[in-house]
Amino acid sequence: MASRSGGPQRSDAQRNRERILKVALAELSRAADVPLSLIAKKAGVGQGTFYRNFPNREALVLEVYSHEVRLLTDAAAELLETRKPDQALREWMDQLARFAVAKVGLSDVMRQIVGTAEGSAQPGYAPVVEAIEALVSANHEAGTIRPGVTADDFILAIAGIWQIDARGDWQTQSARLLGLVMDGLRAGAPGRG
Repeated sequence: MASRSGGPQRSDAQRNRERILKVALAELSRAADVPLSLIAKKAGVGQGTFYRNFPNREALVLEVYSHEVRLLTDAAAELLETRKPDQALREWMDQLARFAVAKVGLSDVMRQIVGTAEGSAQPGYAPVVEAIEALVSANHEAGTIRPGVTADDFILAIAGIWQIDARGDWQTQSARLLGLVMDGLRAGAPGRG
């Protein structure tokens, strides 16, 4: 991570930034109007350190969202390197569900920042689609999903995870829903015996 001056950040500065992002995700997921001073306090940093990293609420929220998107999209490549394509896809779907639950908490804040635009207007949408395309392509090559499934098909098939109530037993519900989606993707796959 580069500092504002363009050079690399000191390791303690990077740790401070990561703590701020972690606390901000948790706090902004609970309440869109959480005071920034509370986030700084819970992250164990002073106001100066906080505002050096994030000069305003918009900068913080966009960075939290971008950070979460990066973790999600990086996970697709990592899973494809270490798992069979269908296992990588299924595990990534679980990570996407966790992201969806976190994003539900951030949705009010994000709406204030990016307006009411949906889909591709949201920051981070393109990298997520690229991750999905890579996962779908790897599964087509391995013959582990039915032919002809596109990234758009996948997105529509999993759209239900955005409707899951994060306050309930979302893990059980998302596992059941994503299991159904995965079963549907595997049905008719040429590589299935």
